Amino acid sequence: MSEKKKLKNPLSLQIDPDLFREATEEEKKQQVTMRESISFMRDALRRLRKNKIAMISLFVIIIIALIAFIVPTFYPYTYTKQDVTAQNLGPFQYSAKEQMKIDKGISVFPHIMGTDNLGRDYAIRVIYGTRISLLVGIFSALIVIIIGIFYGSISGFFGGKVDMVMMRIVDIIYSLPDVLIVILLSVAIKDWVSTSKSELIARLGAGMVSIFIVFGLLYWVSMARQVRGQVLSIKQQEYVLASRAIGASPARIIRKHMIPNCVSVIIIIAAMQIPSAIFTESFLSFLGLGVSVPMPSLGSLASEARTALRSYPYQLIFPALAIFLIVLSFNLLGNGLRDAFDPKLRN
Repeated sequence: MSEKKKLKNPLSLQIDPDLFREATEEEKKQQVTMRESISFMRDALRRLRKNKIAMISLFVIIIIALIAFIVPTFYPYTYTKQDVTAQNLGPFQYSAKEQMKIDKGISVFPHIMGTDNLGRDYAIRVIYGTRISLLVGIFSALIVIIIGIFYGSISGFFGGKVDMVMMRIVDIIYSLPDVLIVILLSVAIKDWVSTSKSELIARLGAGMVSIFIVFGLLYWVSMARQVRGQVLSIKQQEYVLASRAIGASPARIIRKHMIPNCVSVIIIIAAMQIPSAIFTESFLSFLGLGVSVPMPSLGSLASEARTALRSYPYQLIFPALAIFLIVLSFNLLGNGLRDAFDPKLRN
C-alpha cells in the first residue's frame, strides 16, 4: 500500500522537488564551457584524423610502402632476370615459351605490367623503383632534419654575429644550382665509387651517392631558416629565462626547450621535403644521373620508355603513375599536417 503524499500548502514558497529530475551525463557535458585538457600533439593528431583527404593519402602511402618492401620477398621474378623470348610483352601476356609451359600444365606467374625490351618483368622493376624513391625521400628528410635542426637552433639561440654569419652562409647555399652541383659531384666521385669496397655504395652508383651528398649540402637550408625563426621567438619565453637563471647550459636549453617546441614545424617541413626529394631523384634519374644500371628507378624507367612510347605506352604509364601517386599523397598528407599543427586553425 503506497504512502500518501502530503499535500503541499498552496501559500508555501518551497519548491516541490518532484518537479525536477537528475541531469543525464550528456546534459552535464553540454554545460561544460571549458575545452578538454589535452596535449598539443594529441590535439593535432585528433584534427588530422578528421581530415579525410590526409587520412586517405596516409593510407595510400602505407599501401605503396608495403608493396615496395614486402612484395619483392615472395615475387617470382627479379629486376635483373632476363628472358629474350618475352620481350615487350603487354600486361598479363605470355611468351611462346611460357605458353608452352602452360599447355603442359605448368603454372606460370603472369607479367602483371608486361615486360621491357630485355624481357624483364616490368612490375617488379616498378616496385623496386618505388622502393628506391621512398628510400631517397625518407633518407633525404632525415638528412634535412638533422642538419637543419642543428644549424637553425644554434643560429637562433646565440643570435648576434653568430646568427649573421650563419645566415649569410645559408643565403650563399640558396644561390647554388642543385642540378649543376649533382652533375659536378657525379663526375667528381665516380672514380671513388668505382673503387669503393662498400657493396651498397657500388650498387647505388655515383649518381645516387651524389644525390644524397647534395641533399646534405643544399636542401637543409629551408629547415634551418624555419627552426631559427621558431627559436628566436621561443628564447624570449619565461621558462627559457628561468633555465638560464638556474645555470642550464645552452646545449641543454636547446635540447630540452627549443627543439621540442619546434616539433610542429619540423614535422611539416619533413613531410613536404619527402615528395620534393622523390621528384628530384626521379628527375635526375630521368637524365641518367640516378642509380646505376641495372638497379631500376622510376625516373630511369620513364626515360627508357620514351624510345618506345608509341608502341608500348604502358612502359611509361606505370612508372609515371607511381611517381604521381607517391608525390600527390605526400603533398596532401603534408597539407593535412600543416593544417593540424597550425594553432590558428584550431576549432
